[in-house]
Amino acid sequence: MTVPLIARNTFREATRDRVLAGVVIAGGVVILGTQLLHTLALGEGRRLTTDLGLTTISLFGLLIVLLVGTSLVAKEIERRTIFNLLVRPISRPAYLVGKWLGLSGALWVVAGSLGLVLWGVLALQGHGAMGPAVLEGAYLAGLELTVITALAVLFSALSTPVLSALYTLGFYAVGQWSWDLREFARQAPGALKSTLEVVANLVPNLPVFNMRALAASGEPTTVYHLVLATLYALVYCGCVLALASAAFESRDFK
Repeated sequence: MTVPLIARNTFREATRDRVLAGVVIAGGVVILGTQLLHTLALGEGRRLTTDLGLTTISLFGLLIVLLVGTSLVAKEIERRTIFNLLVRPISRPAYLVGKWLGLSGALWVVAGSLGLVLWGVLALQGHGAMGPAVLEGAYLAGLELTVITALAVLFSALSTPVLSALYTLGFYAVGQWSWDLREFARQAPGALKSTLEVVANLVPNLPVFNMRALAASGEPTTVYHLVLATLYALVYCGCVLALASAAFESRDFK
């Protein structure tokens, strides 16, 4: 029961954090603010609202990860409160997995809430039938944030909050361009090609979670895409958390 307990406490701590509440409110304001651009969209108001709304979910969720997730473990190490936890019958891997599950749960609440706000805005515009596509886009954004949270937990367990935020942001940025990086690697010579291929395989393949263009057209994605994205997120998170656990097990806090 240690993992569920740690996850529940982390979830409560995250949801009570003023940063998370502020980001959710700001995200809702941004989505509502797209109404102001509706008249300037030259008949593409629905597409603009959907695209910006789903982008807001991803970017504001990333902001929460950078502000909260990258200090999840490092903060307790600095305050020495981690010793009170690890002296109990709690394994270090269970501690990290619980932290990841708790913050991921909070991010799913954020993604779901902003997804419903976006659907409501579209319904006010007379496009309520786009709900399924919007919710699928929010679901994929939640998967993306779950993957980024796993990376944040990894770096938080090994480094300082500032460096963890930089590393996480770097993986996110490169992951957004992973397909282009692979295409560039095919055309690169020699050692550069091998290096780019390694980097492209290490960073998360984030474009698989992007269906903004499809959702903006009001078209839902396929079940195959949703299942594939879910499996990929679970496998990638599992690998990252396994690496984090192995490194965290050998870390000396003295």
